Amino acid sequence: QVRLVESGGGLVQAGGSLRLSCAAFGRSFSAYAMSWFRQVPGKEREFVAVVTWSGTTDYADSVKDRFTISRDSFKNTVALQMNSLKLEDTGVYYCAAGVDGRSRLLNEYEYWGQGTQVTVSS
Repeated sequence: QVRLVESGGGLVQAGGSLRLSCAAFGRSFSAYAMSWFRQVPGKEREFVAVVTWSGTTDYADSVKDRFTISRDSFKNTVALQMNSLKLEDTGVYYCAAGVDGRSRLLNEYEYWGQGTQVTVSS
């Protein structure tokens, strides 16, 4: 059974940092892109960042220059370093995997984690 397990969420003050991690179990994603999405109540889940199998990255404009996505294909993990956090970064962050290319479209991802809550306070 394939599972993606996120960790590292929590409560942080605006301007602070958090590092999210996602570990994949049940299959290797070394040949596929891995991504982060986020969702707040009442809104659609939105793309945050993606890293391809070759290390190419892409970011949503709202997080560019503040967030960094990285992966360890040997360990089958992906991380999201979040700096200079803003109130609007609050949400449930989801790890996703299973896409060939650098996709921002959530319906193209086959595997999802259960999500981890990030709350940014003033």
